[in-house]
Amino acid sequence: MINRRTFNKAMGLGTGAAAVSLAGLQGVSNASTTAPHHSGKVPVVPSVTPGTHTSFPALKQVRAGLLNVGYAELGPAHGPAVICLHGWPYDIHSYVDVAPLLADQGYRVIVPYLRGHGTTRFLSPRTFRNAQQSVVALDIIALMDALKIEKAVIAGFDWGSRTGDILAALWPERVRALVSVSGYLITNRKAQLEPIAPVAEHTWWYQYYFATERGKKAMENPDLRHDLTKLVWQLVSPTWHFDDATFERTEAAFENPDYAAIVIHNYRWRLDLAEGERRYDRYEDKLALGPSIAVPTITIDPEFDPFTAPGNGSSYRGKFTGKYEHRTVAVGHNLPQEAPTAFAQAVVDVAHF
Repeated sequence: MINRRTFNKAMGLGTGAAAVSLAGLQGVSNASTTAPHHSGKVPVVPSVTPGTHTSFPALKQVRAGLLNVGYAELGPAHGPAVICLHGWPYDIHSYVDVAPLLADQGYRVIVPYLRGHGTTRFLSPRTFRNAQQSVVALDIIALMDALKIEKAVIAGFDWGSRTGDILAALWPERVRALVSVSGYLITNRKAQLEPIAPVAEHTWWYQYYFATERGKKAMENPDLRHDLTKLVWQLVSPTWHFDDATFERTEAAFENPDYAAIVIHNYRWRLDLAEGERRYDRYEDKLALGPSIAVPTITIDPEFDPFTAPGNGSSYRGKFTGKYEHRTVAVGHNLPQEAPTAFAQAVVDVAHF
């Protein structure tokens, strides 16, 4: 297993600031280089043990853009909106503890299944099963329009961080504030063509696997998909001792008929091995320039995630030009589910910037 310290050693860099305890948030360190003044007193989110909640209230469905989106909604209907976005291979249960914490603070919390996941379905069988980065962000704009949400705090990890970063960069008028796990994740396809340190390439094994027909078949085979996605959970969250029931609640979202197609297209598109759609070129052209993000932002690095870059957020600090804080949490890749209190607190804090 390639852990963060091994990665840092290979790159000749240190591990960053040590984790400390802040306001009851175990394992959180605040390494802000721009510590903003909060507007008014910021509530402290009550601590919750990860895994306290195992389900959401009855899910809702709404037609939005090209999709019929399945989503969980908690909190007051007229509260300030927070949209929580999951990654791969995860689903809305990454926020099963976060959402009630935020709802109790008065937020209207929306947790949608991304395209190809859970109960989200394409409206037309003729629609290309596209998962290029701008399309996923446009899905969220369409969802906000359908739910009559003018502006929201966007909070995410993995695919969700990338989507939040894109929304904040291209549609800042729709983003009140941003929580982005692992910082700036907008894909630069040209840079993706260049090799990186072998120890880092090793961590991306599944991305290269999906570039092959073998990998595609594995994602289409339920048994192999089960083993592959569970293995990814274990490798990228080495300190999270989840049980089978926790994994299986999320795995149910992978039974979506478009799941394999969306996942495979996403990773192949990143490597320039699959085409997107020309109608989205204007967005991708802007994203290729690496646009900065000016909305208030908190970035969070998961300390034990093998994808966490060395430097304690310094590698992407310059991309965030507005009010900003950076934190480190001593967990793995699935940060909202592994450290729900710390994640929820980041949302509340950034909303008060």
